[in-house]
Amino acid sequence: MSPGSGARTIAVRCHGQFDSTTAIGQLFSPKKRGAKYVLTDDGFLAGEATPAFHAYNPNAAGPFLLVCEHASNRIPAVLGNLGLDDAVLSSHAAWDLGAIGVARGLADHLDATLISAGYSRLVYDLNRPPSSSEAIRAQSEVHRVPGNVDLSDDERQARIDSLYRPFHRALATTIGARRERGQETVLVAIHTFTPVYFGRPRPVELGILHDRDDRFAEAMLQAAARLTRLNTARNQPYGPEDGVAHMLAEHAIPNGLLNVMIEIRNDLVADADDQRTMSRLLADMVEDARGALAMPAAATSRGRG
Repeated sequence: MSPGSGARTIAVRCHGQFDSTTAIGQLFSPKKRGAKYVLTDDGFLAGEATPAFHAYNPNAAGPFLLVCEHASNRIPAVLGNLGLDDAVLSSHAAWDLGAIGVARGLADHLDATLISAGYSRLVYDLNRPPSSSEAIRAQSEVHRVPGNVDLSDDERQARIDSLYRPFHRALATTIGARRERGQETVLVAIHTFTPVYFGRPRPVELGILHDRDDRFAEAMLQAAARLTRLNTARNQPYGPEDGVAHMLAEHAIPNGLLNVMIEIRNDLVADADDQRTMSRLLADMVEDARGALAMPAAATSRGRG
């Protein structure tokens, strides 16, 4: 399915309160002041055309729910580019290059909802809790981030309230709405990483990451052995000990959802053609993994019959 043939992107610009049973169709309806699902400006994103998050294909019928926390390199105008030049803002320091193209392609293949970030991880890293020192970094790898130095408590809280909380509320609400209507949910987070890190080449090409629940990751690793020659590894180039599993630990594990975080080396998804190719491969892999996990239950059911 192409974006113009039925998939929809809905944007929400502000933050607010809504409960986990709010239907996704309601949550992303046009603005209606006074309704419980309306998100109200707090000033941090006032005047910005870009929302805190995007919901792509919000009424998808498929079992997969996709997340792309590092989809954008945009900085709110009020922060003045955080004191960084265009070279840094276009680099991996600001976002996961190629990730949103792969994620949207995957959403189309799978008829899946995709929730993605509207702003750069340098403003707030949505895959880190507010308590983490890495949520707002004053230093990102080799780059000092002047606009993140010596923030006041109020300045930090404004970013949490404007970016982190609306993104995670939307994800929690989406999961709750799917559960209410009996729709299966497999949570899949899409990321990319650099071929070289602090001068050291990374031979791994595809990382399959998990936290405490490794069921889906294990099935994906088995699928990878059959479906691709890419150098695929478990919990590489990062693992939960690096703090990268926050999204899975916050939303998948407490809800008992099958889940995985996929890391793609970004030289493999450098252009639109590469991203389409990767989307097709990942669609095959996640569907294979889901099917493999469903087979034992199906076999048991047939045995009882």
